[in-house]
Amino acid sequence: MRLVDLDRIRGAGEQLAGIARCTPLEHSRVLGEHCGGEVFLKCENLQRTGSFKLRGAYVRLLALDEVRRAAGVVAASAGNHAQGVALAASLLGIHATVFMPVRVPLPKLAATKSYGADVRLHGAVLEETLAAAQEHARQTGAEFIHPYDHPDIVAGQGTVGLEILAQLPEVRSIVVPTGGGGLVAGIAAAVKAEHPHVRVLAVQAEQAAAWPVSLAAGKPVRLAETQTMADGIAVGEPGPVTFAHVAELVDGVLTVSEEALSRALLLCLERAKLVAEPAGVASVAALLEHPEQVRSPTVAVLSGGNIDPLLLLQLIQHGMGSAGRYLSLRVRLPDRPGSLAGLLAKLGELSANVLDIEHSRISGALALGEVDVEISLETRGPEHCHYVVEELGAAGFTVVAEG
Repeated sequence: MRLVDLDRIRGAGEQLAGIARCTPLEHSRVLGEHCGGEVFLKCENLQRTGSFKLRGAYVRLLALDEVRRAAGVVAASAGNHAQGVALAASLLGIHATVFMPVRVPLPKLAATKSYGADVRLHGAVLEETLAAAQEHARQTGAEFIHPYDHPDIVAGQGTVGLEILAQLPEVRSIVVPTGGGGLVAGIAAAVKAEHPHVRVLAVQAEQAAAWPVSLAAGKPVRLAETQTMADGIAVGEPGPVTFAHVAELVDGVLTVSEEALSRALLLCLERAKLVAEPAGVASVAALLEHPEQVRSPTVAVLSGGNIDPLLLLQLIQHGMGSAGRYLSLRVRLPDRPGSLAGLLAKLGELSANVLDIEHSRISGALALGEVDVEISLETRGPEHCHYVVEELGAAGFTVVAEG
């Protein structure tokens, strides 16, 4: 299979002028200190529609002739691809039908509709949604717009690589969140053509890592299931177009844990002041877990920022827990007036913020006249957690469990 070349990606860049934003490259001191060199964030979460997907979608739709444009386009997506296709179609005057899963988050549904697409909800999982979109294409003659496996899509996503080279010519490593592989394939094609020494790394969630097994087999392999909070990169099988590019051009695939994704999202919020979705911070999670894999200066691509506020709240709490910012204790106290007040006073002295508290007098481990207090605390990190437990013990409190 012929790979997308640099001229084609440059052509896509010309087509996207005035359509896609040249997103900023932000320096990250905290990640640089962790990795032992300079680290920059390529902020595609600030792109129009909130992700890089507009780039490939617009280039793909622009290539359609008048007959196919008149027939309309159809896509299937849980969010980012849907919004990219919807906006691209609106800009080009093409009717777009977008199939989304029944339980798609309401903000993504509303955003896709706001770009003018005809949205249809179908299927409990994305595979069912995809099948419905393809059947619609067969019945109506509408052009099916694949989310990643098409040369035009790869060329459009490759413009991210051109921007990185223009913004940081001395870049030595680029780390890219990867699902189906359209973004990392395009970036690798753009970068390797002029700077073959630059290390391009794909990142997948451990529980949705189709690329390592596919590359080992020498062909796309379908996973039995994917379970990750990073739904934007939870793709069960690479396509032939992206597989050819990744197999030849990408230097390696890193996998990251769910805990690392949570910590990366929290880091972007707190330290970079950037809102990103779990899939979008996979590159940052890779730097947290695999700093030895990159050479400075490094660019981590933040691929998207479309996140449901309710999920964001859950992930902030999960990320704080992963970072040691929460401490749960069970403390055994004498069941008499003033005991709880004494415990709370001591925690106040230790600068531990009480989030939740519950008494329990019903336990086989309790003696008559004792009570267990389940208490959740906000702390400043793992060292502070250890300090709180030690100081409580030194003050005569009995900590019977912690977590």
